[in-house]
Amino acid sequence: MIRTAIRSVLLLLTFTVPALIPAMMPALAQSERPALRATVTVAGDVVRIGDLIENAGPGADIPVFRAPDLGTTGAVSTDRVIEAIRPHQLIDIDTRGLAEVVVTRASRSITQQDSSDRIARVLSTQYQIGDAHDISLNFDMPVHPLEVEARASGDLQVLALNYDTRSGRFDVTFGLPSSLVLQRHPAHFTGVAIQTVDAITVDHPIERGEVLQASELTVLRRPKAQSGGLADMKGAIGQAARRQLRPGQPIQVSDLMKPNIVQRNDTVTLVYEAPGLVLTLRGQAQESGALGDTINVLNQQTKRVVQGVISGPGRVMVANTAMHLSQTGPESGRAVAAVERRE
Repeated sequence: MIRTAIRSVLLLLTFTVPALIPAMMPALAQSERPALRATVTVAGDVVRIGDLIENAGPGADIPVFRAPDLGTTGAVSTDRVIEAIRPHQLIDIDTRGLAEVVVTRASRSITQQDSSDRIARVLSTQYQIGDAHDISLNFDMPVHPLEVEARASGDLQVLALNYDTRSGRFDVTFGLPSSLVLQRHPAHFTGVAIQTVDAITVDHPIERGEVLQASELTVLRRPKAQSGGLADMKGAIGQAARRQLRPGQPIQVSDLMKPNIVQRNDTVTLVYEAPGLVLTLRGQAQESGALGDTINVLNQQTKRVVQGVISGPGRVMVANTAMHLSQTGPESGRAVAAVERRE
């Protein structure tokens, strides 16, 4: 029984496998046919046949075009690709209906911020002019990203450095051992380095008397030589503007005052305290004031003006005064307290 089954399988394979091979040939031929790529990324300075053509065969490593500059992209037409590879016996190429091939040169981009940070660290370390974070750089020329080979690693290395401590001018040349590009053409920067400090300003105009909130404040960097304003938001939050404040202008201590908690013509409570005695009565503020300010208040019972110190919202403490008790007219029958200035 087993021998009969084995013979049946062998007979089946004998007839079916040869029949399947012709049907598979177009697919095998199609998969091995050279075909044009739509996009290409190269690391070197040349574009090879194998970069442009899939299944390029023995000629894959033959260079046919110069690569774009580092970090840039270019395009080459399909006709030019076919013409360039024709001498290398690569025929029957499937162009896949493409009109061109887009070629990108891979790179590592060293940004302006990277260069600025490196210069600041070098100046901070070698000349002790403050923390690198506090050094602001003004370059003589616009600084563009440095494009180096994608495989290039490591930090920029100082090849030459000059710094004038009086003027702040710097002249620095950088290289990168792992980059042939920077070995041939080192990066050169000149400009002025300025030590800066934090300064607090507002993010929109603030009118006189407005109380500053944390959300209205921002930090900017100012030359240390021009310092003198507030460097910490805590010193401004909850304070009122003594004059109009504008964005970009550092806030000075003299620009702020304690916020008024009593406004002119407000009804306030006059308070007189003596050992074992506290008297309160109503008054009208004759001027605005902040906590701790001394203001004039009209005693509404006696119509006399007294001076007091603002001790809280709507509350004025009267000191150095004489207390007199008087009675209202007979129609009320009530006793009221009057606090008046000593004559």
